[in-house]
Amino acid sequence: MKSFGKEILAIAVTTVTASTPAFAQEATSITDALKAGKAQLHLRFRYENVDEETLEDAAATTLKTRLTYTSGTYEGFGLTLEMDDTTEIGKKDYSDGVIDRGTTVIADPEVTEVNQSFISYTKGATTAKYGRQRIILDNQRFVGGVGWRQDEQTYDAFTVASKPVANLSLFYGYITDVNRVFAEAMDHNHETHLINAKYDTSVGSLIGYSYLLENKTAQALSSNTFGARWQGKAGNYVAYNLEYAQQKDAGENAIDYSTSYVLAEINGSIPVATSKINLGIGHEILGSDDGRIAFATPLATLHAFQGWADKFLATPAAGIEDSYFSVGTAIKSFNLSTVYHTYSANEGSFDYGSEWGFLVETKAGPVGLTFKYADYSADAETPVTGVGFTRDTKKFWLMAAVTF
Repeated sequence: MKSFGKEILAIAVTTVTASTPAFAQEATSITDALKAGKAQLHLRFRYENVDEETLEDAAATTLKTRLTYTSGTYEGFGLTLEMDDTTEIGKKDYSDGVIDRGTTVIADPEVTEVNQSFISYTKGATTAKYGRQRIILDNQRFVGGVGWRQDEQTYDAFTVASKPVANLSLFYGYITDVNRVFAEAMDHNHETHLINAKYDTSVGSLIGYSYLLENKTAQALSSNTFGARWQGKAGNYVAYNLEYAQQKDAGENAIDYSTSYVLAEINGSIPVATSKINLGIGHEILGSDDGRIAFATPLATLHAFQGWADKFLATPAAGIEDSYFSVGTAIKSFNLSTVYHTYSANEGSFDYGSEWGFLVETKAGPVGLTFKYADYSADAETPVTGVGFTRDTKKFWLMAAVTF
């Protein structure tokens, strides 16, 4: 099936790159809407290297090929189809989260699959979608696409997004399946409801949300989360975020618990000559219920939080407190940034470790180039043993991406 999928993808790529029709806003028939669609080809090449203490080193060279077709619209209806292929290049000598090859994990399995396939209907300021789709809410701390990995996380769902009045945005989603980054082998069946409302003002945005997760495949990840987020701004150079959420067990989760989430961060920029220096500082808490279980965000784009070394993809039972600061700037065509984290337990007085991260981004014509590095140092005095955050870890990535 995988080889057949690759053949179909190759044929489709050849066809659409040879002739891509112009996109039409509104067609007069379904046939015209399909003919008036547009296609897009995206390629992302990546080399990832991981050196994790006590485990066999791993390196992965992969190429992601994404072909997206978006139809024109007819009577408000539209169609989106998206096919992804991730191919391992060269020697396949790393554990990918599906196949264990005796190394540390790099979660980019080889796979060919439908990434998105949905019908949409738009009327006025309201759009409904049914099918496999990307869902990204706010900063992706609770619901995201995990776009950093080669196999993106998408959702089989019915969603409605609307702006019924000025400054107000509403979202509702019902999820039946979460197509995770480990290919189809580890997808999760859900009966999950997502509710999000955002109101914009001249000084910031107030967001309220209810995420009612019932994971039928892994009931330990079933929870109800209710929270509020304020995205504020002060003048032209300062922005800040304040957030609080409460989480309880749900569905058939065997653990009866209640815990909370807290975020406070501020970001600013200082104009310097023809560029600027961006500064950020923040503190994030994923609380623990007496050290038994901690606040969890299983649908999040986790790589974007708590360090790029990905040591805390699963929140430790004692919870986690992450204090961090970042500095970034642009020098000619290069965007440079660094971030530092210190991690400690929310329940108990011990540290997990600390991490430095460095990022360089630039472009060579239409090709985006990225170098990324993360260096995590575990705290030798933590009473926890045998888990990922107790091992020193170094990771780096070289990446090139282009869209046609």
